[in-house]
Amino acid sequence: MSESVEAHDDWEYRPLRIPADTSVKSAATQLSIHAEFSGWELSRVLRYADGTRTVWLKRRRSTPGVPGLRT
Repeated sequence: MSESVEAHDDWEYRPLRIPADTSVKSAATQLSIHAEFSGWELSRVLRYADGTRTVWLKRRRSTPGVPGLRT
C-alpha cells in the first residue's frame, strides 16, 4: 500500500493500492481501521482489469499547533 499523502485546500488525500487477491472483507477491515483510528473516509475507488484496486481516502487537514483539533 502506498503511504504518500497529498494536501488540497481543506482536505488531505492518501491513495492505497489493494492487491487483487485481497478479499472484500479484508479490504473493508483495512479501510475501517484507517477510518476509526486516523479519521480517513472513502473518497474514490478505481478497480483495474487485473482485479487490483486503488482507493483514495480523504480527511480534513489538522489545524497546526492544536493537536487533535480539526477545522
